[in-house]
Amino acid sequence: QVHLQVSGPGLLKSSQTLSVTCIVSGDSITRNYYWDWIRQSPKMGLEWMGTIDYTGSANLNPSLASRASISRETSKNQFTLQLRSVTPEDTALYYCARRQDYSIDNWALGIQVNVSS
Repeated sequence: QVHLQVSGPGLLKSSQTLSVTCIVSGDSITRNYYWDWIRQSPKMGLEWMGTIDYTGSANLNPSLASRASISRETSKNQFTLQLRSVTPEDTALYYCARRQDYSIDNWALGIQVNVSS
């Protein structure tokens, strides 16, 4: 059974770079799925941030593409989101998820990231 776990800092200051990692067990990130980053905040609601697929190809939400990147480390079966130049607007619950086509079938428990000004 697949299990996803998000690891990352809980508190950042404005202008710093956020790095959150999704550690996957019970499945390989090189299998035929998409591996997504999603965040949720009271102001923005649910926001799809981007994805990396089983080939390692990443796609980002255009609104974040100028300061976000997604990479993976197959030897550790994990993938990482980096978000540069964070502001308090980036305060949110950050989730990773496994998706097949348009359906998410597994979510990690989200972690709260707070950005102070």
